[in-house]
Amino acid sequence: MNLIHADKDKALDSFITYLRAERNLSPHTLRAYRGDVGNFLAYVSRAKLGLDSLDHRFIRGYLAYLSHFNLARSSLARKTAAIRAFFDFLHRRHHLSSNPVALVSPAKTIRRLPKVLKRSEIAALLAAPDAETSLGQRDQAILETLYGAGLRVSELVGLDLEAFDPQISELRVIGKGDKERLLPLNSIAAAAVSTYLHGGREQLRSSVQATSALFLNNRGGRLTAGSVRRLVHRYMSRAAGIAGVTPHTIRHAFATHLLEGGADLRAVQELLGHVDLSTTQIYTHLSKSELRKTYVRAHPRGGGDR
Repeated sequence: MNLIHADKDKALDSFITYLRAERNLSPHTLRAYRGDVGNFLAYVSRAKLGLDSLDHRFIRGYLAYLSHFNLARSSLARKTAAIRAFFDFLHRRHHLSSNPVALVSPAKTIRRLPKVLKRSEIAALLAAPDAETSLGQRDQAILETLYGAGLRVSELVGLDLEAFDPQISELRVIGKGDKERLLPLNSIAAAAVSTYLHGGREQLRSSVQATSALFLNNRGGRLTAGSVRRLVHRYMSRAAGIAGVTPHTIRHAFATHLLEGGADLRAVQELLGHVDLSTTQIYTHLSKSELRKTYVRAHPRGGGDR
């Protein structure tokens, strides 16, 4: 089928199918890309143009049109990336003889680092759940696992029972792109998970709804990412009066505290499951005070040997 001369909706459907099957993008990203490219195609239809008649000037004009809506830079960058990926797909599949986005520069974004929680704040968070209750045991295991392994929330809720090996305190995690990584779990976190497995999970487990999920909701089903975000926010507000804390904030604290403790950047990259080291460098920055301490301690003339 020649997608250029077919219905634009069919071209969009083929693109989304490609992203799902070959690039293994998350459902959230697929929804965002479908919306972004769908809005662009509606704009093209209003201009009464075909996809094969578009050039870089038209696409730049569309991006200029979007700028009037006061979108965040990150949103504009995602929309640009979606349109770029759509035309790359059409060009690689030989539905277009030339690629009109080749002359369109990617939108620049400002990468903002999330709040870094102090170790005392993390300690207060981890101590917040009531370990005498089944939900408290679950929540303590969740918080200890998030901080102990630096997991993405999607990775955490995707864990099954066999992912945790109590004999060697290790987690088998399936990350982005279905890539597997084996992560060590500290003794406190491993103990919290074991306590939950032999106590809280048995009480939460439903005789009607059997599931292999490691972390269960109060009905015995798999816990959702939204539920984990809400419980993190609730415990952090209660423990330290800090709002806006998410599982991603805990992931950032995990990486930052490792670096402050002297961990190698490439080791942190492996633990986080980052493909590019540059992502880790931005995501796991050292505080200025810690950077100065490292300099004084490590440089021959830093004064650390005085």
